[in-house]
Amino acid sequence: MRVGNTRVTLDTIIAGFKRGATAEELAQQYSAVSLEEVYAAISYYLSHRDEVEAYLGERRKQAFLLRQRIETEFDPQGIRDRLLARRAARDST
Repeated sequence: MRVGNTRVTLDTIIAGFKRGATAEELAQQYSAVSLEEVYAAISYYLSHRDEVEAYLGERRKQAFLLRQRIETEFDPQGIRDRLLARRAARDST
């Protein structure tokens, strides 16, 4: 779920809210979202907490499974080694 017509997700706003950020801080941090939209997202969360928590749990599960799949297909250690080698080569010139 996106907040308003932005790319900012409900997950992002609610995670910030749970960390103790105010609506004003969230609107400032994510400038694509208006203060009104942040308040609406928080209000929706507070009014539908069980449904939103279920949604967020499913999103976390999907993210975990996707990460596992990607790490199986593309060894992250190999990528890290290649990036470090590139950096070393660039820094030595």
